[in-house]
Amino acid sequence: MNLLLEFFCRFGWGMAAGLVLTPATLVPAGFFRVNLLVVLGLATGAAVIASGLPADVSADVTAGWAAAGWATAGWATAGWATAGWATAGWATAGWAAALAAVVAWVGSVAWLGERVGAGRLLCVATAVLLAAATVLATGGGSDGTGSRWLLGGAALVSGLVSGLAVHAMLLGHWYLNAPGMRVDALRRMIDLALAAWGVQAVVSLAGLALGESPPGTTAQALVVLRWLAGIVGLPILLVMARKTLDIPNTQSATGILYVACLAAILGELTSQLLQAAT
Repeated sequence: MNLLLEFFCRFGWGMAAGLVLTPATLVPAGFFRVNLLVVLGLATGAAVIASGLPADVSADVTAGWAAAGWATAGWATAGWATAGWATAGWATAGWAAALAAVVAWVGSVAWLGERVGAGRLLCVATAVLLAAATVLATGGGSDGTGSRWLLGGAALVSGLVSGLAVHAMLLGHWYLNAPGMRVDALRRMIDLALAAWGVQAVVSLAGLALGESPPGTTAQALVVLRWLAGIVGLPILLVMARKTLDIPNTQSATGILYVACLAAILGELTSQLLQAAT
């Protein structure tokens, strides 16, 4: 369940960051509204998962409510202070994700009214909250050591890889609703996804050089899958989509981005499993 919590936080952070990086001058307000609702769903999922974590797990990953959670204690006997996120107060992944869900909903309302300034500010706030949830869920900053902060930073990069890839695919779909939208917006998102992949490739190479090889045939197979899908396959697919836009053909590029999303998510999930195993 910890891995699922981490993935929801990472994925939501990456999607929210994609909205922050998307130029509102090139993309209609409807795209921001719909995708903020997607981020809302991811943040809500993370908060719900955190609420089910027992106290000992919450203390270990600094992510979740105390043992009672929503089900047995609620706010009935001791109010917000003891039955909510008791182990770490506001600075927990569950609380940050829940607050991000609220901000994302308010942001979607702002974009519905085409309040661009307020909408962009709320997108930034959502991204910041989910970034904090990602670091906390990964364990970064819980004891102040450099290794824990490095884990949190690596988790943020991982979230950007999967989140920006999916964000680019959804943006490609939006050309069906707004066929007159400039292709530059999609080119920019693919370039940002490639930049995130570049950072992730450096992080993965460093981890491969400094870390120990995981034991067992299954673990070795996961390493191969992680590299084939997330490190080797993903940039090839992103470049193919980028080149397809030179035709230009946004529908074909979106189809390629579908496969790129699968490669990104498969690669990052496999990376999480390997990190947990080692």
